[in-house]
Amino acid sequence: MKFGKLVKFILQIAGLILLNKIGFLFVDFFDLLIPGNVVGMVLLFLLLWSRLVRLEWIEDASDFLVKHLSFFFVSISVGLMTLGGLLAKNGLQLAIILVFSAIIGMAFAGFASHVLIQRKGGAKAGNPDHDF
Repeated sequence: MKFGKLVKFILQIAGLILLNKIGFLFVDFFDLLIPGNVVGMVLLFLLLWSRLVRLEWIEDASDFLVKHLSFFFVSISVGLMTLGGLLAKNGLQLAIILVFSAIIGMAFAGFASHVLIQRKGGAKAGNPDHDF
């Protein structure tokens, strides 16, 4: 990686971290019950939507983070190992909740992508109902 690209990448990561921290500060200041990282993502969405921040300014760093997303769940998985008693006691209820929330998430994502494909011109993209 060239030095210029490395500096650009570091600045993009720093910008995303800054937005995350602003989200946490916003939650602390207004004593909200929403996680700070969610507020940071909403802030990023609003900045991208209003075009105050251009996608090109954060694209490389966000692509990298999404590409390595599974790595960020390693600590969560290791932390779950310490909760064996809780999982044994409430495992079935947690499993049911996880399955239903996954189904709801997949249904919403599928519906949203279907709407976006139709809006962009489903005729050009082919028939999305028969892409399987």
